[in-house]
Amino acid sequence: MGQNDRPRTVVVWGENRHEQVEEHVRALYPDGMHETIRSAVEEHLGGSVSVSTATLDQPEHGLDADRLADVDVLVWWGHAAHGEVRDDVVERVHQRVLEGMGLVVLHSGHWSKLFVKLMGTTCTLRWRSEHDRELVWTVNPTHPIAQGVPNPIVIPEQEMYGEFFDVPVPDELVFISSFSGGEVFRSGMTFRRGHGKIFYFSPGDQDFPVYHHPDVRRVIANGVDWVAPALPAPALPTLLRYESGEFFEGHDYRGAMNADDRVARS
Repeated sequence: MGQNDRPRTVVVWGENRHEQVEEHVRALYPDGMHETIRSAVEEHLGGSVSVSTATLDQPEHGLDADRLADVDVLVWWGHAAHGEVRDDVVERVHQRVLEGMGLVVLHSGHWSKLFVKLMGTTCTLRWRSEHDRELVWTVNPTHPIAQGVPNPIVIPEQEMYGEFFDVPVPDELVFISSFSGGEVFRSGMTFRRGHGKIFYFSPGDQDFPVYHHPDVRRVIANGVDWVAPALPAPALPTLLRYESGEFFEGHDYRGAMNADDRVARS
């Protein structure tokens, strides 16, 4: 359970554009990728979470201030319309991450305004969409996000993401992927920003049924569980001034000892 023994509030945010205009994507995800991802979180975390969805075309992208204030974990998928996400909403979500809200960024969300702002880099990479096989290798088998999945996870068809991926050195590298073209990619990484934890996981292109893959679904749910807030209430890191006192001054301190002092105190 989350804070105060209530179910953690999880919102899966999806751009929901490909599903509306591309028939083959709609065939893979008839209710939208966001709903498929939502079901993965519920499947594995059950009653410990309360999961809902939000999409780009909703007012304030479904992330108004009142709703966002109650969110423990936000899952983000975007691709074709990063530029349409309002800057004030990005700032609002960014602030909540610094306050301790967990964030899971999936696949092409690497180029979202939000992730780029949090990373402070271009977040660019190499890519190719030609039905590559992806092997997702666990490089940190003791990490909670890696529990319950095989090593490697085999994804028969996927978009290739390759290095160089321009992100900061992660706090933890959990997965790396290799592709049929020989490329490799840091496909599962964690970061901390302010009081918030972030998990980036790359598998999941709209052209392939990756979010139906049982092991990918397990990793996403593990990620949601791991990034959940650790603080009892949202709080930004704060600038504080401390007065010095006995703790800093020491007890009975009379300055550096000289040779006579050492003899007298022995």
